[in-house]
Amino acid sequence: MRGVTPEDHAEPGPADAEATVVTTAHGEGPWRLAFRRLRRNRIALAFLGLFVAIVVFCLAAPLWANEVAHTGPNETHTLKKIEVDGEKRDVVSPEGKPIGPQWLAAGGKFFLGADGRLGRDEMVRLMYGGRTSLFIALLSGLITTLLATALGLLAGYYRGWVDAVISRGMDVLWAFPVLLLAIALGLVLAVGGLNLLGLHIPSGSIWIPILIIGVVMVPYMARPIRGEVLSLREKEFVEASVAQGAGSLRIMFSDLLPNLWSTIIVFFALNIANNMLLESALSFLNVGVQPPNSSWGTMIASGNSLITSAPLLTIIPGTMILLTVLSLNVFGDGLRDALDPRSKVRLEAHAGMAEPEGAAV
Repeated sequence: MRGVTPEDHAEPGPADAEATVVTTAHGEGPWRLAFRRLRRNRIALAFLGLFVAIVVFCLAAPLWANEVAHTGPNETHTLKKIEVDGEKRDVVSPEGKPIGPQWLAAGGKFFLGADGRLGRDEMVRLMYGGRTSLFIALLSGLITTLLATALGLLAGYYRGWVDAVISRGMDVLWAFPVLLLAIALGLVLAVGGLNLLGLHIPSGSIWIPILIIGVVMVPYMARPIRGEVLSLREKEFVEASVAQGAGSLRIMFSDLLPNLWSTIIVFFALNIANNMLLESALSFLNVGVQPPNSSWGTMIASGNSLITSAPLLTIIPGTMILLTVLSLNVFGDGLRDALDPRSKVRLEAHAGMAEPEGAAV
C-alpha cells in the first residue's frame, strides 16, 4: 500500500489545468461550443437584445393603436382637433403643417405627431410600418437562403455543365448593381403585377418587393456556398459515402448540408439587414411597398417634402432602420465568430480556476 506523498496534496499546475480545459472542450459538441463563445460576446448579445426590443415594439402596434392612440395607421385626421393641456389644437394647421410630437400631453394620441397633410398618427404608422419592413426583410431573406442553398449545393456538387449553367446565370444577376436591378424589376411589375405558374400577384401586393429582393440577393449568398461545397466535396467523409453506395441526394442533404449550417445561419442574419436597406430604398423611390401599406421607407419618402418644417417625420423612421440594421450586422458578426471552428475559446475547467489561453477546440 503506497503512502501519502506531498504530491498528493499539491495544487493542480498550469499543465493540469490546460489538460482539463482541452478535455472539457473536446467533450462538447460544436453547437454547444459556439453557444459558449457567443455567450461571452457581450456586445453581440446586447445588439441581439436591441433587435428583439425592436421586434416587440413593432408587434405591439395593435395594442398601442387600439388602447392608447385609438386610431389606425391609415385613418386620416386632417380636419380634426385634439385637446392638449385643456386647449384645442388642429391636427393639421390651415397652412398644411402637421402637429408635432405631443408625447403624453394628449393622453398618448399623436405621441410622435402627425404625418404630412393627412394627419395620420406617426407613432401608429411607425409601429405598423416596422411590421411591414421586418416582414419583407425576413421573408425575402428566407427566399434568398433557400434558393442560394439549393443552387450552391447543385453547382458545387455536380460541377461540370450544371455548375456552368448556374454560375453563368448568377453572373448575369451579378453584372447589374443590385439596386438598379431591383428598381427595374419593380417598375416592370408595378404595371401589370406578376403571373407566375398560374398565380397572379397584383401590382400593389406586398409580395412584389418580397420576391424582387429575394431573387436579386441570391448571387451574393450562392457563390460562397458553392465554394464551400466544392471544398467539402473533396473531403474523406464524402468519398466514404460514395464508396458505401450513397446517392447524390443523400450525400448533399446528409453529408454536405449539415456542414453548411453555420454559414447559412450567418448569411441569413446578415441578409435580413441588407434586405431591409434594399426595401427602404425601393419604397423611398415608390417602387417597393405601395399605399395603403406603409413601411419605414415609405414614411421617409412621405416626410421628405416636410424635411425643413417637420424633420422628425424623416429622422424617426430613418433612426429605426439604422438601429435595426446595426443590431443585425453586429450580431451577425458575433455569430460568425462563434460558429467559426478555427477560433479560440476560453472555457472554465473548475469554479475559481483561471481560464488559460489557447484551449484548442
